[in-house]
Amino acid sequence: MLELKDITKSFGDTHVLNGISLAIGDGQIMSILGPSGGGKTTLLNIILGISQPTSGQIVYNGEDLTNVPMEKRGFNIVFQDYALFPNLNAYENITYGLKNNPGISTEKEIKEMISLLGLEEHLTKKIDELSGGQKQRVALARTLVMKPKLLLDEPLSALDGVIKESIKSKIKQIVNQYNLTTIMVTHDPEEACTMSDKVLILNQGRIAQFASPDDIIHHPASEFVRKFILHQLEVKRNNIYTLFNEDGSPAAKQPALAGQEA
Repeated sequence: MLELKDITKSFGDTHVLNGISLAIGDGQIMSILGPSGGGKTTLLNIILGISQPTSGQIVYNGEDLTNVPMEKRGFNIVFQDYALFPNLNAYENITYGLKNNPGISTEKEIKEMISLLGLEEHLTKKIDELSGGQKQRVALARTLVMKPKLLLDEPLSALDGVIKESIKSKIKQIVNQYNLTTIMVTHDPEEACTMSDKVLILNQGRIAQFASPDDIIHHPASEFVRKFILHQLEVKRNNIYTLFNEDGSPAAKQPALAGQEA
């Protein structure tokens, strides 16, 4: 279990996080959601060890990690820009971290991860030969072979719809299979609610709500949460509905947007 106990973070007179306390169970996915500037990335960096809290504790399975260096925490992050090495092929990227830690994953486990992510036919390709979805899967594999507690920094933001749904499914499958405690930063309420066991909504550095997706959708804790979550989901829903007539048949084709093919 990962516990955050009264985490605060200040930069001079600016208070970025104010009294963040919560617990995440082993094998759970938690999404951090909120407006820009609400403290999402700061909290992720504190958990990872990139940044130190002004006060408070980070405890994992009873061990206080607050002052433990980043490299000894056992966390690993998948960045939204993938951060892959362009001079290495896909397989070399996946196994890069194992050079200094050869016993973490066996050859069999590496092959299983590659197979699970559908990367067998792409292993000898250079990074610039891969699609966005393939790069994301390579970045996931590189992190997962290190058997970390997993952190994801907007991992789906650069992907289009079909690829995004595929990667969402893979992440959930891997988290369940390897019982990974996973924290994901996102700006997308749909992404947060469909992928997560718990959703943390931050507003101005404070917890606006920390609950299951079902509770957040049906029992928003405040007007802010209702507007922030439900309004965005309603916009998505209405955009989909406008594509269809009441009888379910496709609506009349809309004019193409500037820069799009008709």
